[in-house]
Amino acid sequence: MRIGIDVRYLSHGLVGGVHTYLAQLVPMLLELATEHQIFLYADTKRPLEISCIPAHVTVRRLPWRHALSTIYHDLTVRHWMAKDQLDLAHFPANYGFGPPGVSTTITLHDAINLLPITEIVRGHPKSALTLAMMTYLHLCSSAAVRRADLIVTVSHHSAREIARLSGLSADRIVPIPHAPTPDLIRMTDPSVLADVRQRLHLSIPFVLADALKNPAVLVNAWRHLPVTVRGSRKIAFFSRRPDPLPIVAEAVDAGDAVLLGRVSRGDLIALYSMADAFVFPSWIEGFGIPILEAMTCGAPVIASNRGAIPEVAGEAATLVDAEDVMGLAASMTAVLSQPDLAAKLRRKGFARVRQFSWRASAERTLAAYARTVAMRRRTAA
Repeated sequence: MRIGIDVRYLSHGLVGGVHTYLAQLVPMLLELATEHQIFLYADTKRPLEISCIPAHVTVRRLPWRHALSTIYHDLTVRHWMAKDQLDLAHFPANYGFGPPGVSTTITLHDAINLLPITEIVRGHPKSALTLAMMTYLHLCSSAAVRRADLIVTVSHHSAREIARLSGLSADRIVPIPHAPTPDLIRMTDPSVLADVRQRLHLSIPFVLADALKNPAVLVNAWRHLPVTVRGSRKIAFFSRRPDPLPIVAEAVDAGDAVLLGRVSRGDLIALYSMADAFVFPSWIEGFGIPILEAMTCGAPVIASNRGAIPEVAGEAATLVDAEDVMGLAASMTAVLSQPDLAAKLRRKGFARVRQFSWRASAERTLAAYARTVAMRRRTAA
C-alpha cells in the first residue's frame, strides 16, 4: 500500500494527548510497515520530531508562513496526497480531507467535536478567537467524519458515542486503545523522590488528583474521611491550567490540599510513584490515559465509572459514580487505611498496563488500513 499520514502535529511544537498519540504511534507504524510506502506530510513551522526516516518513508514539507497556513494546509494537503497516488490517507488529529478515490481514515479521539456547537462552547469563559477555533474544529470534524471510509477511535465507549452522534454504521468505526508512553516507570530512588518532595513542598503523604477532573466531589468526600486517615495526608492537585474550579482554592485555604499547578513530566511521574492513591473522579473520558499512567508508576487508582474508564481500568481500580461523595469517601478510606488493599490494587495495576502497548496499537491500525483499502477496491471493481 501507499499510505499517507498527516503528521503536522509533530512539526508544530505542540503538547497534549493528540501529540502524544502521533509521537508514539507514527514511529511504530514506520517500524512495522516496511512492506509499504509511507508518505509523511509535515510543515516547516518546526523541525519534524521524527529524526530517523527509514528508506520506505518519504517526508513532504508544506511551507508554513503564519497562523493561517494551518487552515490553508487543512484544505489543500489532499492535493499533495493526490500527487503521491496514495491508497490510503490517515488524518490522526480528528479531521482531514483526502483526495477523491483514496481511502480516508480519521482518528477521532473523542466525540466532543461532533456535539452541537452550543454544547461544545459551554463552560469556562472563552475569547472570540477560541470560539472561532472551536467552531472551525466542529465544522471540519463533522464534515470529515461524514466523508471518511474509516474512523479510528480510542475506546468502545467513544465508538458508541461517535456512532450515535454521526449516524455512521458501527463497522466504519474501529476502537484502538492508547498505551502508556515509554518514559513511564515507577521511580524508587529515594534521593530523586526526596528532591521532588522538597521542591513541591510535599512534606507529608498525599493523594494525587487532577484539578480539572471533577475536583468538587473529591474535596467534599475528603471532608468525610476519618480524622485518622486524612489528618496525616493532603490532596496534591496538579493542573495544566492556572484557573481550576474555586473548590480547589477552598481546599487549599482549608489546609486539606496543595495546588502544584503545571508540573514537569518527570515530576508527574515521581508524584504518581509516591502517591498513596491516584483519585480520578472524571465526569467523562474518551479513554483516560492518566489511569494507565498512575498504574504504571504503582499508584492505587480510585476512579469514576463514567465513559471509557471502566474498560480501561478493568478490575485494577476501585470505581465509584462521579457524583457519589459518600461512595468516594468510603473507597478512599478503604484504600488509605488498608495497606493490603492498596498493595492488591498496585499489583493489579501493573498487570493491567501490560495489556496495552503502542506496538499492538500500530499493528491493529495497519490491519484496519488493509481492510479499508480492500473494501474500497472491492466496491470499485
